[in-house]
Amino acid sequence: MPPEKSAQVPPAINETEFPLKLPAGFKISIFAKGLESPRVMTYDPAGNIVVSIPAQGKVVALPDKNSDGVADEVVTVIDGLNRPHGLATRCTEKCEFFIAESNQVAYYDYNTKNLKTFNKRKIIDLPSGGNHITRTILFMPSPNDHKLLTSVGSTCNVCEENDWLRAKILISNADGGDLKTFASGLRNSVFMTIHPVTGKIWATEMGRDLLGDNLPPDEINIVEEGKDYGWPYFYGKDIRDAAFEPDVMFEQNPDRFGSHIDIPAHSAPLGLAFIPEEGWPQEYWHNLLVAYHGSWNRTVPTGYKIVRYKLDAQGNYLGEEDFISGWLTNEGALGRPVDILVQPGGIIYVSDDKAGVIYKITR
Repeated sequence: MPPEKSAQVPPAINETEFPLKLPAGFKISIFAKGLESPRVMTYDPAGNIVVSIPAQGKVVALPDKNSDGVADEVVTVIDGLNRPHGLATRCTEKCEFFIAESNQVAYYDYNTKNLKTFNKRKIIDLPSGGNHITRTILFMPSPNDHKLLTSVGSTCNVCEENDWLRAKILISNADGGDLKTFASGLRNSVFMTIHPVTGKIWATEMGRDLLGDNLPPDEINIVEEGKDYGWPYFYGKDIRDAAFEPDVMFEQNPDRFGSHIDIPAHSAPLGLAFIPEEGWPQEYWHNLLVAYHGSWNRTVPTGYKIVRYKLDAQGNYLGEEDFISGWLTNEGALGRPVDILVQPGGIIYVSDDKAGVIYKITR
């Protein structure tokens, strides 16, 4: 008998105007364009993709009623907000839509026919201003899915914060009650996600500036309640920042955690998403995609790509490789990936706040 022929993987297809590179067997296209700096994506109660537009103070929906892979229109869900960023939908007896602005978190009822919010209820007051003004939210996994996490970055590059709400991930009830610290020592953890097997919270974190091109690393942290992740005195894998308050001495602290994975300095990691089992090849199961937004103050620019982290089922690091690259050219950056939304069946959406588009990646 002749040997069986192995299945041929088709070459990658790039339908965008950008010189993007992606693995064989994948196609990238533009799902929506003409957006002003789109950031966080989620699904509304009707199943449409919604995205925050902090620069315009609004949240928009991107319905695709004919399922042709291109948004039919851009619908303003709500406007007049203070740099809205984090979004979440929670459905119990009914569905409610949560929005994190720079100064507060509120939730709304949602009209699935006209894609508008109504009946606002503010649940958390947050400090605004400072170096880091984005606020991101995430509901905990079951059985704690009535608990809401809110990430609040630091006011500064490196300092001792006076406000207990800063440089932390906070936890509260869904109605904002019992607000307290979940984890501290997090300079700017802009995005969070849930590991599909362990149920633990994973978050990206941007390291401090002004230590040169290669220090400190940016980070991926496994965030646990009650733990301190080191900032401003430590970075990376629990390494002392000798440039900040060098005379302050520390003892070993079992509640101080180092990073799970270090990322090259100034890569500016933002969105992260685990790949599900359904509709994906087994080699991708439980792998992590991370958007490197890209450096702004490094001698040689770095980042501007999406990286695939190969992990085992428990989240242990096995390796990494570029998944999508090509936004950074010799002439400069053409785009900056922000958030990643992964669906079963090999579908990925990526927001780009420089090019003003949402990409759709399919297998």
